[in-house]
Amino acid sequence: MEMNVDVLIAGSGVAGLYCALNLNSNLKVLIITKSKLTETNTYLAQGGISTARDEKDIPLFIEDTLKAGQYKNDRNSVQILAEESMNSIDHILTLGVVLDKIGEDLQFTKEGAHSINRIVHNKDTTGKALADALIEHVKTLKNVTIFEDTYLVDIIKDNNTCVGGIAIKENTQFNIKSKVLVLATGGIGGIFNNSTNQRLLTGDGIAIAIRNNIKLKDLNYIQFHPTALFDENIDNRRFLISEAVRGEGGKLINSKGERFIDELLPRDVVSNAINEEIKNSGIPNVWLDITFLDSEYIKKRFPNIYEECLIRGIDITKEPIPVSPAQHYFMGGIETDSTSKTSLENLYAAGEVSCTGVHGANRLASNSLLEGLVFSKRAADSINKNITNIEFHEIAIPKVSTDVEKLITENKELAIEEFKRRSKDLNDELFNHR
Repeated sequence: MEMNVDVLIAGSGVAGLYCALNLNSNLKVLIITKSKLTETNTYLAQGGISTARDEKDIPLFIEDTLKAGQYKNDRNSVQILAEESMNSIDHILTLGVVLDKIGEDLQFTKEGAHSINRIVHNKDTTGKALADALIEHVKTLKNVTIFEDTYLVDIIKDNNTCVGGIAIKENTQFNIKSKVLVLATGGIGGIFNNSTNQRLLTGDGIAIAIRNNIKLKDLNYIQFHPTALFDENIDNRRFLISEAVRGEGGKLINSKGERFIDELLPRDVVSNAINEEIKNSGIPNVWLDITFLDSEYIKKRFPNIYEECLIRGIDITKEPIPVSPAQHYFMGGIETDSTSKTSLENLYAAGEVSCTGVHGANRLASNSLLEGLVFSKRAADSINKNITNIEFHEIAIPKVSTDVEKLITENKELAIEEFKRRSKDLNDELFNHR
């Protein structure tokens, strides 16, 4: 199977979809996704999307992002994120994304390490609301084709230029020649046993970068979310208890019923404090308590969390939630510039697979969906500007294995070994710990 397109996008999360929506309508675009369109971390995102409230809030938003990131952020990227945040929110509203309001005004909530309330949201299913609207719009675009269950094995190179991708679809090699390729393949949670991520996200983009000598950055910057629902019987991904629960006043308590940390400190600080409590008490979790809030308010504000916990026998309106940290987000990735270009010509990366440097060593809550919006649009703008000068390359394409499970395992193992090589802290115990 062979196909020629102007732009190949690998991934159907916020970065891949929003990039496609911002490309010129005369470009032939193909989106491929490893599984189904909705099987992404975007679809799982609960808390919301951060944004500067107004021009006056931009410096404070920048400072909050830098402080949470331990000042290891790329300051230019942070400036871009803050300055372009409001336009991103305005645009998704025109696309029909439903965000909670008070009257005619957006409702803003607060999350860890934010100085003020600046998180817009749709109850506790913001990612789903965003993804559903983007998917609906992308499906109406006549220039965009979508292939689900299509696994990107590798890119096609001609010297130091990306000229397409090799995929497996229906157990058949599928060669896609393109002028530009956008990697939006998501995070790395699937290489951890203990993660809130979709299990299929096994570092494929990182493995592709390693194989092709594409620059990577900050592979040791891996975030653990403080409050994943503790359940020792779960074999699949951990269910996230959103940061917004603490933003609405939720209190972390230990086995003695005592608070032990300011719940709205940066995630790495709160995670470390919980781990210390677990270590000292010998009990594998702590508890997050919101029972002091009105029960109807809890059900309305956090319907998804309420229902999911109830399925597991926990009524969060009446009893505290057992929680412990879990791998949640990857701040490192494929190194990109401010337009999402990688070190390989005509290859872009956006979303969690990329490293714009915007998050530093620790992501500020709800900056993930915003980064996906801001930098995927920047990728689209760059492609729109430059693609007329790019020609298709004629090149021999090698045959590859069509055993998808084998290929996924090989990529996963390659990614794990690279993580371990780059950081002494990333050992077997970290990858296997539940």
